[in-house]
Amino acid sequence: MADTPTAAGVSAISGFPLSAALGAGVVSGSSHNGAVSTTSLPAPDHSPLIREALLAAAFTADGLLDLLGAPAYAALARSETVPALRATRGRTPLETLVRLFLLQQTVPAEQAAAALPLEECVTDGWVVRADDGVRATVDVRPYGGPEGQDWFIVSDPGCGVGGAGGIGSHDEGVVLGVGGASTTLAGITVRTPVGRALDLGTGSGIQALHAAQHATAVTATDLNPRALAFTRLTLALSGAPAADLRDGSLFEPVAGEAYDLIVSNPPFVISPGARLTYRDGGMGGDDLCRSLVSEAGAHLNTGGYAQFLANWQHVEGEEWQDRLRSWVPRGCDAWIVQREVQDITQYAELWLRDSGDHRADPDAYAERYEAWLDEFDARRTKAVGFGWITLHKSGSDRPSIVVEEWPHPVEQPLGETVRAHFERRDYLRDHDDAALLAGYFRLAPEVVQEQVGMPGAEDPEHVILRQNRGMRRATKVDTVGAGFAGVCDGTLSAGQILDAIAQLLGEDPVVLRDRTPQSIRLLVEEGFLDPVGPPAAAV
Repeated sequence: MADTPTAAGVSAISGFPLSAALGAGVVSGSSHNGAVSTTSLPAPDHSPLIREALLAAAFTADGLLDLLGAPAYAALARSETVPALRATRGRTPLETLVRLFLLQQTVPAEQAAAALPLEECVTDGWVVRADDGVRATVDVRPYGGPEGQDWFIVSDPGCGVGGAGGIGSHDEGVVLGVGGASTTLAGITVRTPVGRALDLGTGSGIQALHAAQHATAVTATDLNPRALAFTRLTLALSGAPAADLRDGSLFEPVAGEAYDLIVSNPPFVISPGARLTYRDGGMGGDDLCRSLVSEAGAHLNTGGYAQFLANWQHVEGEEWQDRLRSWVPRGCDAWIVQREVQDITQYAELWLRDSGDHRADPDAYAERYEAWLDEFDARRTKAVGFGWITLHKSGSDRPSIVVEEWPHPVEQPLGETVRAHFERRDYLRDHDDAALLAGYFRLAPEVVQEQVGMPGAEDPEHVILRQNRGMRRATKVDTVGAGFAGVCDGTLSAGQILDAIAQLLGEDPVVLRDRTPQSIRLLVEEGFLDPVGPPAAAV
């Protein structure tokens, strides 16, 4: 499955792991049970000293890959630990740190002292002494930033070592670390410099950490106080600026405030109840995701972006595209991409495995399975969609709302692709056909042309333009479209190019101008052509 949900325990080690999946959220954005873990967490007092020791031991994404090798590295990203245990049988500081913080093994105190400032770690609570050595109180996971930064994500221990058994914890307030969902959201987020950014439902702080690199100020919220404490540790251990941490549900902690960027990997799972805070929203059906999207517009500055991962229901008698269009707030453009659809049985089984219920008593498993199906029957839900939702506060009274299904492979990061999508939409909204023909365009980088036909045939049956980056779209074009795209280098206007093509083909240029603008619009919409300013000589 392409970018599909996997067990929430998956802990991607690098910023963009070998398999970036749209998995369970790592956040605790909404809780209705009130029962969260009260386990004490480390203090960040000696974070710079501990960070220095981790880096000195090469406890980084690159260092792990070098130590473990690709197969064990990939297995650890799937929460399978046996290969990593086999690869860390030595006594080097790096091997000790892997066993201590990633594999949750007790290590001899003398080995821990050779890898860490042990007394400071004990004082702050990062590790505790055991009868036979030292064990970690938290999971500390190396995470490679987009520009090669060495970061560390701090989360509850044991959640990334469950393997086929699920997350390894049924604590309602558990806070997970890096998963496929978090890396997916980080990859699609627009990374232009902004004044204020909001990470709503921050979990262990991955999105806040990314936002801190291009936002002047970052606010991070969560209903689970432990999640806020983990975010503080993640930022401190990664050497990032502190965030404004606020306790509360959804937009309540930022009432009356507006931001330039809002990101959220919410507890989007559509479930019967709110048993696990990190994944179950606690609202009926897809109401939590709907509320996030519909309320976001009021908290966005003009020109700002709000970006979410979400699940949505496919309801009998209703087009899923119409359901999502109704979520978009006034004054916002939207790009909604459905990456995967699962029928209700697949969906229930996925999340029962995620929580390890498939390893429980068969009768209890069957009872929980029935509860999921009862919930879906009551809501006339036949399937569940997974995907990305991006809002852009354009303020236009003619909003652009694109809802599409795209299950095909893409090339992360996609933040620049997302930004360019809305920029092109602004351009097309402001240019009628006459203005379009007077405009100048350039073929997007890495677009190639493919000719399809029988071997030896004089002419191809059709021509395909294909993107080799970003969304990796492909579109079929006719002779005029292929010729037009091939000539677009920003030196001639669209009208001038069409006049030249008409002359070559012996067509009436007026007729060609009349019938071509819609094709040009499609090529611009899908990112095959980029609008550019006129050349200096034409100004």
